[in-house]
Amino acid sequence: MTDLRSLTLTELEEEMKAMGEKPFRAKQLYGWMHQRLAVCYEEMTNLPKTLRDKCRERYDYTVLRPVRVQESALDGTRKYLFALADGNTVESVLMRYRHGNSVCISSQVGCRMGCRFCASTLDGLERSLLSSEMLEQVYAVMRHTGERVSHVVVMGSGEPLDNYDNLLRFIELLTDENGQHISQRNITVSTCGIVPKMRQLADRKLQITLALSLHAATDEKRRQLMPIAKRYSLQELTEACAYYFEQTGRRITFEYSLVKGVNDSDRDAEQLAGLIGRLNCHVNLIPVNPVKERDYVQSDRRAVDAFQEKLRRRGINVTVRRELGRDIDGACGQLRRRYMEERRTSDIF
Repeated sequence: MTDLRSLTLTELEEEMKAMGEKPFRAKQLYGWMHQRLAVCYEEMTNLPKTLRDKCRERYDYTVLRPVRVQESALDGTRKYLFALADGNTVESVLMRYRHGNSVCISSQVGCRMGCRFCASTLDGLERSLLSSEMLEQVYAVMRHTGERVSHVVVMGSGEPLDNYDNLLRFIELLTDENGQHISQRNITVSTCGIVPKMRQLADRKLQITLALSLHAATDEKRRQLMPIAKRYSLQELTEACAYYFEQTGRRITFEYSLVKGVNDSDRDAEQLAGLIGRLNCHVNLIPVNPVKERDYVQSDRRAVDAFQEKLRRRGINVTVRRELGRDIDGACGQLRRRYMEERRTSDIF
């Protein structure tokens, strides 16, 4: 069946006409779904019961409910594990900042990109999420907290550009003035570097922030960390980043996870500065979040500070990401993986 919460207002108007309903019913229904965040048709009290019944028969209505919520004793970060209709689960994270609440959402169940330091990819890709399932992660957090979300980061499990069409529809719905109307400038989309999709996204001229998971400044080292590097070279990547800025006027954010003894040396910093020095960009240094299935270790504070200072001296705009949720399975995919392991164990016994 068609997923009702993935329809744009224009598409919903066409659906109402096809059912013999007045077009204004579409705006009422859309408001219930995307402004009031209704979890069922029974809440939509200004819609005729006959219309609600027809919708129930004809459409899927995506609603996510948390099966597990963890709150950090260190910083108040909340990590959610949501159950999908097919029995799969996805993670989202609520982070509170002075500028407002930010939610990091997943775009896929699992991931097929194979990045060596990420827990999301350990079991491969199960499937991509619908735009409504991406939206509902934001909406469910808002319902659970009773607080508005002002910033959204598509940086959880999955590769967003591997789910390109649903990602674009998600952005359209999230920013629609008839819904939550979150500014495009408050949306960040992360990618491991699928060059053709980066260029395709640039041509849309959206005002979102594109964050590239870089993590190494040479092709050889990046191939060790990220299988996608075997397909696209750093030259192709940096050219795509320059094109993105040219088309959108939005500077690129480079995500760089610091792994002790792997990519955190002075030479690594010099090579990184040389690679991106001419680009309008920002570097976000991330002390890698340890994953028990991997043998990567976080760089110590002295190495992180030295790396940051080396970039700063070369004129690179750089910050170190605040570590949030370290005590609640903070890395992408950790909570979902632990939940899956617990279920496997319970099935055995």
